[in-house]
Amino acid sequence: MRILFSSTPQHGHLLPELPLARAFRDRGDEVGVITSAGFGPLFAAEDITLFPVGPEIPVLLAEAARLAGVADPTVPDPAVAAELFAGARIDLTADEAVVAARGFRPDLIVAEATDYVGPLVAATLQVPYAKLAFGPQIPAEFTDVFDTVAERRYKERGLSVPVPTWYLDPCPELLQGPDWKPAPGRLPIRPEAHRGANTPEPAAPSSAAGAGARRKVLLSFGTHFAEPGVLRPVIDALPGEVDLVVTLGLAGVAADYGDGLDHVEFVGFTPLAELLDGIDLVITHGGAGTTMGTLSRGLPMVIVPQGADQFLQAGAVAASRTGVAVMPPAGPEAVAEAVLEVLGNTEYRDNARRAADQIAATPSPRDVAGQLAASIG
Repeated sequence: MRILFSSTPQHGHLLPELPLARAFRDRGDEVGVITSAGFGPLFAAEDITLFPVGPEIPVLLAEAARLAGVADPTVPDPAVAAELFAGARIDLTADEAVVAARGFRPDLIVAEATDYVGPLVAATLQVPYAKLAFGPQIPAEFTDVFDTVAERRYKERGLSVPVPTWYLDPCPELLQGPDWKPAPGRLPIRPEAHRGANTPEPAAPSSAAGAGARRKVLLSFGTHFAEPGVLRPVIDALPGEVDLVVTLGLAGVAADYGDGLDHVEFVGFTPLAELLDGIDLVITHGGAGTTMGTLSRGLPMVIVPQGADQFLQAGAVAASRTGVAVMPPAGPEAVAEAVLEVLGNTEYRDNARRAADQIAATPSPRDVAGQLAASIG
């Protein structure tokens, strides 16, 4: 079978697709991905075919801001987000994507939750598609805005936005909202902390530090939000009795964070699965991949959302008491207080382990790949 994945060209959108893409590859299926050329090395290492279509995120953001009439594309704005995912990306990517897909002749398209190019290709080629969610179901108040922007582009091509045949859901029920109802076609799928190419699935998480031992905290704001101006005040506010590991994002270096940080271990871009062993708590921006990956290992969090869907993850973590959310405009001192609260109250770790148990009980990506293949075979 031929399975085509589609994603916005950002790590936070693309990496959650990798476990299922690997599962299809390991079954012997032919697997391709449509996204920008910058991800060539990632997929070469995975032995997965990349169809490099469309520009990188900076170009897409600039075009989305122009379409939305916004001067600064770096300032969070719902109109820019809608034009980014459902407007500019279709305008600048869809035609190339359709050509690449025609040559590949997919039997199934898998698109991440905010990708509108994959569904357009599916509608054009009349093949089934599955939507792969990131985390908790995105409220309709957001998706309706995206759909409205996308519908205009689809209509220009004589198409309608298709309804996915399958909704692949990685979110444990513990984190779903009180009014949550399973989406039509829902198939649960086990999320994983991102791991590098050709590395085995991680073993069970190591035990937390014993009584009186120093606690180890991971501070990770992902690939896009790891700004020294945001993280340095948090580092300075954290209690001295914790050992701290800080991720630098894609291109950062320790020197960006200034002097006086000999007590901090800085690490470059590293798969999350390799960072979580021995960790007692994760402080994060609340990206869905980081959130689901951390919970899959039974670790509590302090979430400091910066934008996008991070507020959704933050609210779900807070409501489930798998961690604490520090919402703006609260500052670094509030983050430090939240860290002490989570480390000092075993309820958060107990709930995070409950979430991990629910995740472990859901079908693996290998199981889901087999089920999808059987449905379309």
